[in-house]
Amino acid sequence: MICQEVKKYKYIFGPVPSRRLGRSLGVDIIPFKTCSYDCIYCQLGKTTNKSIQRMKYSTVSDVLEEIRAKLKESPAPDFITLSGSGEPTLHSSIGDIISGIKEITPIPVAVITNGSLLWMPEVRRAVSGADVVLPSLDAGDKEMFQKINQPHIGIAFEKMLKGLKLFRKEYKGQIWLEVFLVRGVNDSESEVLKIATLMKDIRPDRIQFNTVARPAADRSVRAVPMERLKKLAEIAGAEVISGYRKSHTTHKKVSKGSEVLAIIGRHPCSIEDIQEGLQITHDRAEKYLAELLREKSIIAKDVEGRIFYSMNVFKDT
Repeated sequence: MICQEVKKYKYIFGPVPSRRLGRSLGVDIIPFKTCSYDCIYCQLGKTTNKSIQRMKYSTVSDVLEEIRAKLKESPAPDFITLSGSGEPTLHSSIGDIISGIKEITPIPVAVITNGSLLWMPEVRRAVSGADVVLPSLDAGDKEMFQKINQPHIGIAFEKMLKGLKLFRKEYKGQIWLEVFLVRGVNDSESEVLKIATLMKDIRPDRIQFNTVARPAADRSVRAVPMERLKKLAEIAGAEVISGYRKSHTTHKKVSKGSEVLAIIGRHPCSIEDIQEGLQITHDRAEKYLAELLREKSIIAKDVEGRIFYSMNVFKDT
C-alpha cells in the first residue's frame, strides 16, 4: 500500500507544475500551516499556527542533503522553490538554505512568500540571495487587508507595505508580485486601482493577477471569471496567471505512489498536475490516486467542474 511506503524525503516535494515557474522542485521548511496570515483563499486550509516568531524549524544540512539526492536521481527542474506548508521566511535560517542551494546547483532559486515579514531587515537580507522573490499584495487598504489576509496581530498594513518598498530598494533580483483576487471581495475596479497605486512605489518586475484554482480555506470563496480577471489586469498593467508553463526539458517517465502523496500533501492537485509534475502517464496517475482514495489518505473536491485532490487531515481522528 502507498501509505506504508517509506518516505524518502521530508523537506522536498515534486517537481510540481507551476503556472509561474514551470516544473518547480518544492522545498518545504515550515511545519504545516505555520503562517503569519490566514488568507481566506489559501489552498491548504485554515492557519493553525499564526505566528511571526522566526525559528529554525528544520536543519539546514538535512534540507540541502535532500536537494542533492533529488537532483542526482531526477532531471533538473526549472526552479528550486522555497514554498509549501507555511510562510518560508519564518525559518530563521532561510538565508543559509538559499546560499547552500546556490553552492549545489546553478538552477535558479525562487521564494514564494506572502511578503508580510519584509519589514524585518534580517528577512530582507536572508532572501536577497534568491534569483526571484514572489511576494503578495491582495489589498489596497488596511480594511481589505484584514478581510482577505487576516494577518497576525503584529503585522499592520502600513508595516507590511513598507517592507515591500524597502525590499525593492535593496534587492537586485527579480520581484514578481502576485495579486490574488476573490469574486465579490477585492475584484472591483476601485479595489484594483488602490492596489495599482501602491505598486508605483514597489516597482515589481512583473505584476501577476491570480484567482481561485483550487479548494480554498473559506468555502464561500469563488474565482473571478477569466474575462473579468483580464480586464482588471489591464487596469493595473498586470499579466494573468493562467495555464501551466511547460518545461522544455526531457524527463524520465517514472515515479512512485509516495511521490504523488508527497505532492498532494503540500499542494492540492488535479490529475493533470500529477501527470505534468512527475512526468507519468494518465493511467499511472489515475492508479495512484485511486489507491490513495481507497486508503482514505486523500480526498477529492470539485472546484467549478475540476477535481482536485488534497490530503485527508481527518484520517486518523
